[in-house]
Amino acid sequence: MESRLAEIETKLSFSEELLDALNRTVFRQQQQIDQLQQELRALHEHLRTALPAQSVTHEETPPHF
Repeated sequence: MESRLAEIETKLSFSEELLDALNRTVFRQQQQIDQLQQELRALHEHLRTALPAQSVTHEETPPHF
């Protein structure tokens, strides 16, 4: 019985370490996602203000068709 308990405690310890590592990974990934979203918004705003008001829409057929 004691060996089974020790085995369970060992597995629990490894599981806790794995969970902590996964949490850190998810946290870092969310930070990267947030940063990329912020950069994308900034680029979108920059393009919106830099392009002329009469830019070609996606619905128009290009002249070579």
